[in-house]
Amino acid sequence: MEIIEPCGFIMGDKRIKRVAMDYKMKNEIIRHKSWEAFYEKKRQSNKRLILFTTKVKKSFRDFNFINEDLLLFGNESSGVPERVRDKVDESVTIPIAKDARSLNISMSVAIGVSEAMRQIEAK
Repeated sequence: MEIIEPCGFIMGDKRIKRVAMDYKMKNEIIRHKSWEAFYEKKRQSNKRLILFTTKVKKSFRDFNFINEDLLLFGNESSGVPERVRDKVDESVTIPIAKDARSLNISMSVAIGVSEAMRQIEAK
């Protein structure tokens, strides 16, 4: 897992540690001090950056994920800035009912990561 700062939670918060304790041993948490620091590392890796956003029509179910993809999720209320949207390789959305409020970030991540893992394991 990679986190781009500033983020909407305190990394040292005991609630975050409690939630992550089952996964921390399996996956390293990499913190980036800024979008620019993250993007420079990503650019050198040649991995695809896939943005989950409400601003496109392409469903994540119609996208072919690969193991090396980096999945990007923005702020619940405002998404990601345009300068970030301009740098991603692909953008997908999680369809929801017309009158429904948007999904919170933890739900969006769970849905997106689950579908990516399902596809990758099926290959």
